[in-house]
Amino acid sequence: MANEHWTIEGLPWNRLEPKKVDADLLKVVKAAALVEYNAEVYADYLCRIFGDDPEFQAHARQWAVEEVQHGAALGAWAEKIDPMWNLEEAMAKFRAGYSPEHFVNSEANSVRGSRSGEMVARCMVETGTSSYYSAIGEATSEPVLKEICKNIAADEFRHYKLFYDTLNKYLSIENLTRLKRLQIALARIAESEDDELSYAFFAANANDNEQYDRKVWNKAYMQRAYSYYQFKHMDRVVAMVFKACGFKPHTLPHKVATKFAWWRIDSETKRMKKLAA
Repeated sequence: MANEHWTIEGLPWNRLEPKKVDADLLKVVKAAALVEYNAEVYADYLCRIFGDDPEFQAHARQWAVEEVQHGAALGAWAEKIDPMWNLEEAMAKFRAGYSPEHFVNSEANSVRGSRSGEMVARCMVETGTSSYYSAIGEATSEPVLKEICKNIAADEFRHYKLFYDTLNKYLSIENLTRLKRLQIALARIAESEDDELSYAFFAANANDNEQYDRKVWNKAYMQRAYSYYQFKHMDRVVAMVFKACGFKPHTLPHKVATKFAWWRIDSETKRMKKLAA
């Protein structure tokens, strides 16, 4: 699982074109850098859950190394676009204000109820990130960010496979039903609108005199993040969700779910733009 095909130093920094970056894009990249850079705390949590599975623990640690690299690459890019911004300073602010209890306590129990349930949730995260970076990479014309997003998206698809394979390994032991997997998946998707992304957006972009209001900063983040998606990204998202839950993708239910998901994102994006105007 070693990631040898790209490095931060090997990115085409000489092709950087700051004029092709608008303020909204810079803001969402800064927020994404913080979330990715914080991966080690998630790896600690996963290693507690899989305390007697050294093979998976090794994979989880390598996963965290690659996620931190994602954050470092995005942060380095953001620092070059905005020399007044500093990744480590923003990260300190993020960690000071956001620490999900179930990741930092010492218990070895999954909040999803089982190891296979935990892997369903992780598949949802990788589904979201792979589609998100694909969407941003295709939307931007800035060459270095485009390359970074391409590399990160490829990693996230590979991470999905890691968690999906581990899910299947533990399904044979725990026999988690498709309905229960779907419930966990939908719950984890709903959590994408929780404090983590909102607070990351706040920590990355707020002035020192601004206060955190979850509703305000969540709206500010979602309004920008949703705008990069296209229908094809949502189609892939639904296919990956279906796969993790044990349902066949590219079927009539998949098509219906994709249309509903796209309608929700598209209508929410239009609504937020209208409110902002």
